Amino acid sequence: MKAAIYARVSTMGNGQSPEMQVREFAEHCERRGWAIADKYVDIGVSGTKEKRPELDRLMADAHKRKFDVVVVWKFDRFARSVSHLLRALETFNALGIAFVSLSEQMDTTTPAGKMVFTVLGAVAELERSLIVERVRAGMRNARAKGARIGRPPRTQLSPEDRKAIAEAYWRGKCSFRELARKFDTSIGTVQRCAVAYQKVFSGPPTSR
Repeated sequence: MKAAIYARVSTMGNGQSPEMQVREFAEHCERRGWAIADKYVDIGVSGTKEKRPELDRLMADAHKRKFDVVVVWKFDRFARSVSHLLRALETFNALGIAFVSLSEQMDTTTPAGKMVFTVLGAVAELERSLIVERVRAGMRNARAKGARIGRPPRTQLSPEDRKAIAEAYWRGKCSFRELARKFDTSIGTVQRCAVAYQKVFSGPPTSR
């Protein structure tokens, strides 16, 4: 198997050094008989940052199937959040790429590691379902209190306004877009007015 190793340190010094992580990775891969396909090391990058050059390169190479397993030191060295970790694991799983975290002793090449991944996926799905249900409950509660949900309604047009729109259009004075803006309504409403009053006003529309 070909392995990709990922290391990250937020600052140099204070005991933080990517060499220690890379050395541990190399020893682990040697014990497993894995060849190191590439090393991805982000230095001076905070764990909260969304963009990490080497992690982005790793994910791009994963889609190119340049390796069979990703080895990291610790979950928080790799992912910025639980949701980020789970999305990455789901991506690797879909691509047929295994994932190993040395500190957490998670290894999806083993039956136990696959079980942990399944549990994490189930927890993530439950969390997504709970969020959706909370949003729906909030919307139901708002409606019960009389709040309007969604886009505010356009101005209601009187019969006189509708006739004025149609006349302005068929006399070639304004385009659909101009009339919609002038009467604070939608272009579709303007079009319907034009069709409804088409026979009232003579002559075809001018070029708009």
